[in-house]
Amino acid sequence: MLKRSFTAVIERNIQFKGKLVSEPYETCWATEARWFVNVLEADKDIDLQISSEISPDGLTWCAHETGPVGRKGPGLVSLPLRFLSPWQRLILNTNDNSRPIKVIVYLTLHE
Repeated sequence: MLKRSFTAVIERNIQFKGKLVSEPYETCWATEARWFVNVLEADKDIDLQISSEISPDGLTWCAHETGPVGRKGPGLVSLPLRFLSPWQRLILNTNDNSRPIKVIVYLTLHE
């Protein structure tokens, strides 16, 4: 049987301060996923926390069991997920509401 994989660009070159909630993405067919966040612009002292939320219907959300991962400054970070639900979204939180961060968010799905 041929396995499937797919990469979606969820947010592209988006700037935010404080908190960003990504667009939701339907992932019914996938058995595992990995979020990638490419931090393009950020001060090195801003602590970025990346976590995932799941939903049965794309309307109501709860935290995924996988804990958050952190990043300071520019670079790439990933968050692997197993035991997916039908819908996923990513939460990005910073410790600074006054300075912007610029990111690209990818979601890779695997069967």
